[in-house]
Amino acid sequence: MTAAPILNAPPVEPRQRQSAETRREETVEAVIDLASEHSPEGITTQAIATRIGVTHGALFRHFPDKAAIWRSVFDWLGIRLGRVADAAIATGGTPLQVLERLFHAQVAFVSDHPGVPRILFHELQRPSGSPLQGLARTIVGGYRERIKTLIHRAKDAGELPTGLDEDTAAILFIGTIQGLVVQSTLFAGAFDMREAAQRIFPLLLDGYRGVKS
Repeated sequence: MTAAPILNAPPVEPRQRQSAETRREETVEAVIDLASEHSPEGITTQAIATRIGVTHGALFRHFPDKAAIWRSVFDWLGIRLGRVADAAIATGGTPLQVLERLFHAQVAFVSDHPGVPRILFHELQRPSGSPLQGLARTIVGGYRERIKTLIHRAKDAGELPTGLDEDTAAILFIGTIQGLVVQSTLFAGAFDMREAAQRIFPLLLDGYRGVKS
């Protein structure tokens, strides 16, 4: 007796294979997401594989080792932070307008990707000599130089005092954003970084300009 055919069975679709580039991007994004939930030091390759839905072995078809994964993460950080700065600068305006736009764009970026500052500052606090620490220093240092350039232009345009120390002003700019990150971590769900940034940036400018007699 011949079995009746199953007429309504859904077709079996083969699992779509992701390109190597797509899988590497997914891996980096998984690390960023995991860093928002756990200490970067505790992120395992198994946790990364689980997050993107592949086997542990499949993960290493795209990366030779864990160090290569982290190297890709820092490459991603450098590129994305550079894009944030480029977009803020390309819109134009006075130096202070650009500086304010960059401040809020940076706050929005770390608010959307809370794992980013955790990864950077975790690596910067490690004992010197780490290969990734050099990358972290390069990323933060390059970003600081862009801020210093904008501050210098604001001084030339008469928007900020000529005696303002550009190095200190850039450190304060980055430190202010870092402070917002800390507050967001301490009061998760009850602290809006973007809203707080709207109130804090004018105070930062007041500090740059100094007390007027």
